Amino acid sequence: MLEPETLKLAWWLIIVVLIVGFVVTDGFDLGACILLPWVGRSDDERRVVLNCVGATWEGNQTWLITAAGATFAAWPIVYAVTFSGLYFAMMVALFALFFRPVGFDYRSKLADPRWRSAWDWALFAGGLVPTLVLGLLLGNLFVGLPFRLDDDFRSVYSGGFFDLFHPFACLVALLAVALCTMHGGAYVQSRVEGAFAQHVGRFTTAAALSLSVLLVVCGGWLGSRLMGLSMEGVAAFDLMSAGVPLKVVQVRGGWIGNYEQVPVLLCVPLTALLAACVTAAMSYAGRYRRAFQSSAIAVIATLVSAGLALFPFVLPSSLEPQGSLTLWNAASSPRTLQIMLWVVMLFLPLILLYTRWVYRVLRGPVTVEQIQSHGKHLY
Repeated sequence: MLEPETLKLAWWLIIVVLIVGFVVTDGFDLGACILLPWVGRSDDERRVVLNCVGATWEGNQTWLITAAGATFAAWPIVYAVTFSGLYFAMMVALFALFFRPVGFDYRSKLADPRWRSAWDWALFAGGLVPTLVLGLLLGNLFVGLPFRLDDDFRSVYSGGFFDLFHPFACLVALLAVALCTMHGGAYVQSRVEGAFAQHVGRFTTAAALSLSVLLVVCGGWLGSRLMGLSMEGVAAFDLMSAGVPLKVVQVRGGWIGNYEQVPVLLCVPLTALLAACVTAAMSYAGRYRRAFQSSAIAVIATLVSAGLALFPFVLPSSLEPQGSLTLWNAASSPRTLQIMLWVVMLFLPLILLYTRWVYRVLRGPVTVEQIQSHGKHLY
């Protein structure tokens, strides 16, 4: 059996991979839905957008379910605090996601323009609202959630839904919308052709440039104004201190402490910024496959940057910083982590291979001509 500290670190990496997998795959589905009412100048073009993602969006969404299940198994206290304290926000995101399966299946059942327009806006909400909510939740990890654990490790959450709308969290929510919009536009333009690809490319370029600005603003806010948590007298990446009680302090700019301790890590957020700029340039130049590849790199680097800034904190507390949950104190037993690690090592490569096979089989352009000739069998 691996050492307990190694297992805990391995599960932090696994959950990061699952979250990244969700945003890289389902992120462009959400982005396509956000763009749907704006990029489609006709009903056929809007159906092209839907059919670009229609064959894979359900499979992509399972990454989110898998990440939630892994959190329940590896970090049960984190799961309990999150899904109880943030219950209403989770329900808002979940019910907004319901618009997607219903919208995809029913939008084109009737030819009435009012019917289809209503479902277009429902799908727009199904893309925008979950993205905003998940962005708010990510932003509030840096702000800190108002919870504490009593002597029996029961969570006491003292905040409400509207308390999540901290200015920094709202900024991160906007960043999430720009990120998914860029990624969705980059994917759609890589699947369509001609003038429509150029039209979508204008939205992709605008979203990528917006993302670049928001990355700089969020990074500057983290480093200069926002109060963050830090472990006093020890490096965050020191595994030898994993089981030792440490004093957690709240300091201005605390969330960039890991980057100050290990400057080479700055390559990750800089990669996110550079990839967003490259996405804008490639989209403007009509190199749509390159634009999608750089967009995926921007998504990965942005999420990894956030994870590295928070490390080792998983759920920071604004009420009792000393009681914040970290990957060291919130994990399941070593035996549980070891058994699940073997399961992941077996099935995760199979899932990745299957996902690659699906996208290889379903590759190729989606055109207006296909919609017009096979419309009854498509979304």
